[in-house]
Amino acid sequence: MARTYESALSHLAALQSNRAITSLFSPPTLPAPSSPPDAVASKAPKQDLNALAIPEMLAWLRRAGLSQDDLAAKLRCIHVAGTKGKGSVCAYLTALLARGDEDVRGAAGKVGTYTSPHLVSVRERIAIDGSPISRDLFARYFFEVWDACTEAARAELAAQQAGRPDGENGRAGEAEVVSEEELQGPATKPFYFRFLTIVALRAFLGEGVRSAVIECGIGGEYDSTNVLPPSSITASVVTQLGIDHVGMLGGTLPEIAWHKAGVCKPGRKCFTRKLEGKGSTEAVVTAQKTMQVLRQRAREKGAALVEVADGDVERWGGINASDNAAGSLEGGFQKYNQALAVYAAREHLRVLASESSSSSSEGGQRANTATDERLDNIPSLFTSALQYARLRGRCETREDEHAPITWLIDGAHTAESLTEVARWFAGKVSQNTSKARTVLLFNQQDRDAAKLVSGLLEDIKANAITATDQGERTIFTHAVFSRNDLKPRALSSDSGEETEPERDLSVQKAAAEALRAMSPATLTSALDNVADAVAEVRALASRNDGERMMVLATGSLHLVGALLRTLEPDAED
Repeated sequence: MARTYESALSHLAALQSNRAITSLFSPPTLPAPSSPPDAVASKAPKQDLNALAIPEMLAWLRRAGLSQDDLAAKLRCIHVAGTKGKGSVCAYLTALLARGDEDVRGAAGKVGTYTSPHLVSVRERIAIDGSPISRDLFARYFFEVWDACTEAARAELAAQQAGRPDGENGRAGEAEVVSEEELQGPATKPFYFRFLTIVALRAFLGEGVRSAVIECGIGGEYDSTNVLPPSSITASVVTQLGIDHVGMLGGTLPEIAWHKAGVCKPGRKCFTRKLEGKGSTEAVVTAQKTMQVLRQRAREKGAALVEVADGDVERWGGINASDNAAGSLEGGFQKYNQALAVYAAREHLRVLASESSSSSSEGGQRANTATDERLDNIPSLFTSALQYARLRGRCETREDEHAPITWLIDGAHTAESLTEVARWFAGKVSQNTSKARTVLLFNQQDRDAAKLVSGLLEDIKANAITATDQGERTIFTHAVFSRNDLKPRALSSDSGEETEPERDLSVQKAAAEALRAMSPATLTSALDNVADAVAEVRALASRNDGERMMVLATGSLHLVGALLRTLEPDAED
């Protein structure tokens, strides 16, 4: 079997997908009407398919030749959970640690970052010092894990056939007939996200990473990344919470908070944005209950919950993104993510300094830098790092190389995230003095796309700056609703006819209908692939008398990934 990067991608595609795993979770059972509204807030859901997740992941770690002792000895990690802003916080943390001065870089060492999902290349998930690992390194560590799992399965099978239990996983006397092909194939491997988590940890250990920024996949308590030993954690972060993955995490913010707070570790600080609730009484009550759950979970875990108040962040004001850094993070809401990253980075450096020789003057200086927690007194090197933090597909502005189009790209896929995108987009429109034509490219395949696009339109109107923006002018002249498929359906090489079944466009048509109900003057279309959607947008731009056109592309990270691959056809996988 070839050990190439292309072969690694082929093997990876054969693993059980994350979607297949999440689909196993049915919607949570609602509490009985007589139950107190917060009855499920302080304990795990009764019907919980997550219960075996951590023991299973620990078993996969052992099969892959890794141990928690290895991780505890060599890695110091900042663990990031949350619904919104996880990727941004990880990007800021990476920049703060990897772009620091000699003292910071000396303390932090090599900085590894593990995030998900990827947009263009799977290597984006595993980065060292801010850059995705190379194709060769990915293939090397991928097959190290693959082969280790194969050999572990072979040993377990031999033990079974010999009639003796093998450690904790053996089943004495169960002599199974398993072919060599099955042993070497995906059946003896963990599912996609678990496998890549192990590859990332193996790569970090192999490449001498000292500081690691680890983003949870889903939740926290039962997430695959939560096998990190407590002694390896220097700080944790719970970013903004929202309703998502209700089958796995629950349908209320307090329930979801229970899971996210699973990243709290004994003796360590967990930083979170203090929820106060705005608007309705219900929002205030929900915020209070959510904070109560976070506080209770931190106490249970022996962690110190640090609640970062919005008022403090707003008085600080945040750091604007650099206009000269492609992919740098825009949006006024990023100041809340910046604050969490600054606090967590300082705490990480403080812990590292306390673990090193406290008697050296250099170590003392690092400790003093790390413990000054005022946002209005961050060092200049932190300011520079925040300006240049990069994260593709989040409030990203890019110019089209083939048409007079400014793409405004964000993978927001929840109502709360789309509200922030609406503010960002409205600000971009208000800054554009030429009043360029605006177009929407949208998809959301798994949630109520019609409801989300209606909310997006309402939020843009609410954030419009002028009366003209608010009502006298159609926000979008055109709206294109596309599936996330990258290219058109395949054609037969002999007949030239389409061989792939027709793709379902019911979601796209429903979203288009919802938008037309709110904006009858907007022309809409529903397409089955992103390549055709981009071609249609570019055709619109060519008929715009040379004027630039602004296109908001949002609703799904998968849509954004396909869009970036279309705009960058030569980008490396």
